[in-house]
Amino acid sequence: MPDDIYDLIVIGAGPGGYTAAIRAAQLGMTVVVVEKRTMLGGVCLNEGCIPSKALLDSSELFVQARDGFAHHGIVTGKLCFDLARMMARKDEIVKKLAEGIAFLLKKNRIQRLAGAGKLAGSRRDGLQVVAVATAESAAIPRLINGRRVLLATGSRSVELPALPFNGETVINSREALSLPAVPARLGIVGAGQIGLEMGSLWKRLGADVTIVETLGTLLPGGDRQVGEALLKALRKQGIRFLFQSQVRDASVNGGTVLLTVSSGDTVEEIQCDKVLVAAGRVPETSGLGLAEAGISVDETGRISVDINYETDCPGVYAIGDLVRGPQLAHKAMEEGTVFAERLAGQASEVEYDYLPLATYTWPEAASVGMTEEQLQEAEIPYRAGRFPFSANGRARCLDCTEGFVRILTRRDTGRVSGIHIVGPRASELIAEAVTVMSYGGSAEDIAMTFHAHPTLSEAIREAALDSLTRGIHL
Repeated sequence: MPDDIYDLIVIGAGPGGYTAAIRAAQLGMTVVVVEKRTMLGGVCLNEGCIPSKALLDSSELFVQARDGFAHHGIVTGKLCFDLARMMARKDEIVKKLAEGIAFLLKKNRIQRLAGAGKLAGSRRDGLQVVAVATAESAAIPRLINGRRVLLATGSRSVELPALPFNGETVINSREALSLPAVPARLGIVGAGQIGLEMGSLWKRLGADVTIVETLGTLLPGGDRQVGEALLKALRKQGIRFLFQSQVRDASVNGGTVLLTVSSGDTVEEIQCDKVLVAAGRVPETSGLGLAEAGISVDETGRISVDINYETDCPGVYAIGDLVRGPQLAHKAMEEGTVFAERLAGQASEVEYDYLPLATYTWPEAASVGMTEEQLQEAEIPYRAGRFPFSANGRARCLDCTEGFVRILTRRDTGRVSGIHIVGPRASELIAEAVTVMSYGGSAEDIAMTFHAHPTLSEAIREAALDSLTRGIHL
């Protein structure tokens, strides 16, 4: 554009950034995306959601072939896997999806600038200035001007003082997805989604996995029964858990790490070939020039924004992992869409109450809405319904009978307050729950809705019937 003036400058091309850019362009705005990575897609595509699921699916198929085929009458003989080919497949999936995002930007006439973007002040005419430093022009960055700037740079792994990353023996989640060989002994600090998924992946491929967690439960804040069932399943698979435990010291020697873990008065030493630190993520705000722009952050490093995602600096906005709320790709994408639509004058809204959570272990776990504990704390009268996958025909055919569906409804109205699933393809099944809750649906609505037979989704209907004391198949 003449004079490099845009309606919107987006810094960061992850799920939130590229979604906001595309929606803004669809609404008639001129948009430029600034991204320092070679490939678009941010953390989610390059080192998170997508590569982890690609490897989880590969390892899941391997275990299914090794341990489950015989029950189906399929004789395979001795099985082995090729880790290099698994990694190559993962990389190809990431590459294809990144190319797809690049195509979408081009299709929507969005300019792309390769480099690190930084807020560089505002002009007298109200335009925001962004400096873009590239590898070729780091000393003299290119200046571009925009009527609005959106910060969408995502997050990075937390580094613990006792376990600084070295890229070899103490690694982050990105490095855990590119290991050249299966570690014989893998220690994981943190039992959140990342720790559980990486533990599952490498356990399936032969690693001896120990997960250290400071809290006393799995998936804290989630449904208690789901957490207990998932813990039982993962322990059955051979993953060791140390709850209410902390890494007090770590020493690297000869390519291994010796962890000193304390739990109350008990101290244990654990020898590891690799240690994955999965103790959470923090907003990636370094180099953005927040302080110079007068933009405040909270005690967790998240940027403070109003309901329109505008920061303390007029004309500068932030979404996704940079702001409050769960650090999830689908949250960032929805915020990016709503941000752009509000810029265009539309009354769009993110329904945070119906934000689904999913953990891609086996069995999977997924939830939306309030838990039983939250309903009790709020003194909301409720009914609970439950249906196990062991009584579901499709789950029986798949040999995937672990887990259940739990539904919580308000006693006065019957409206669904929460649905919690642990079992096969829970991450897919939860979409029905989100839809029902988004439309204010009730257990009666689910009970009256056709669910094809035999399908896993029937478990949701049966749980709804159970909450109405009308269960049929249990």
